[in-house]
Amino acid sequence: MRITFLGTGIMGAPMARHLAEAGHAVTAWNRSPEKARPLAEHGISVAEDPAAAAAGAEVIVTMLTDGEAVEDVMAEAAPAVPDGTPWWQASTVGISGTEGLVALAEEHGLRYVDAPVLGTKGPAEAGELVVLAAGEPAALELLAPLFDAVGSKTMVLGDEPGAGTRFKLVMNHWVLTVTDAVAQTIAFAEGVDLDPQLFLDAIEGGVLDIGYAHLKGPGMIAGELPVAFPLKHALKDAELILEAADRHALDLGLVAGTRDRYAEAADAGHGDEDMGMVVAASRPTSAP
Repeated sequence: MRITFLGTGIMGAPMARHLAEAGHAVTAWNRSPEKARPLAEHGISVAEDPAAAAAGAEVIVTMLTDGEAVEDVMAEAAPAVPDGTPWWQASTVGISGTEGLVALAEEHGLRYVDAPVLGTKGPAEAGELVVLAAGEPAALELLAPLFDAVGSKTMVLGDEPGAGTRFKLVMNHWVLTVTDAVAQTIAFAEGVDLDPQLFLDAIEGGVLDIGYAHLKGPGMIAGELPVAFPLKHALKDAELILEAADRHALDLGLVAGTRDRYAEAADAGHGDEDMGMVVAASRPTSAP
C-alpha cells in the first residue's frame, strides 16, 4: 500500500521503517525535517510538507506529540487525501482530542481508525508495540497487516473510535504511576541512607517484582537514562488521564499526585529527559 506517515520522532521513525520493510511504499513527513531525512536510506520518500506527503495516499498514519499537533498537520494534509482513505491515528490525544479528530475526518471523508500504540522506543525499534485498535471492521481488516508490521499484538476494542484512546489512557495510568512509585522508592531509600540497589535486589524474583523496576531503576539511581519516552510527554499524558477521570466523575488521586511529580521534574529542567527522571522530584535539593 501507499502509506503516508506524518510524524517521525522517537516512535514514528521506527514504525515507518517497519512498514517500509514489510514492502509498503512509505512517504514520510516531520515538522523537524532532519528527523525524517535519514529514513531515505530505508527506501522511504521524504516530503517537504504534509499535503505533498499525503497526495495519492492509500493510508494516512499520524504519530505526533498531541491532539493539537495532529489537528494542525491533518488540516494541511487532509484536502490532498482521496475520499474514503483510512486514517490510522496512532498518537495519544485523549478523549476530547479524539472527538475533534473524528469530526475532522468526517469533514474530509476519511475513515478514522483510533489505534494508539502501547510501548516506548525499545518496542518500537523491535516492532513489538501493542496496537489498541477501534474502528469500522473493514478498515481494521485493511490495516491489520500494518499493525502486524509494527507490533507484536493487536487488541481490537470495538467498532467506534474512542475505545482505543480510552484504553491507552488506562494503560498509561499504570505506566506513569508505576514509574513514579519506583522513583519515589529509590529516592526514599537514598534519603534514609540506604543503597537503593537493595530495593531492586529485595524484590527480584518475588511476588512484588516487576521487570519495569529493573529496566528503569538502575538509571534512576545513576541519574542518567537513555530517552525512551520524554518526561514532558508523560506529563501531557497525565493531564489527559485526569481530563478523562473528570469527564467520568472518577477520583484518581494517585495520578493527580503523579502529575505533580512530573510537573516538578519538568520545571527543574528534566522535560526532555526520559520519564524515569521523575526521580529528581523526590530527591532533596540539599542534604538535611
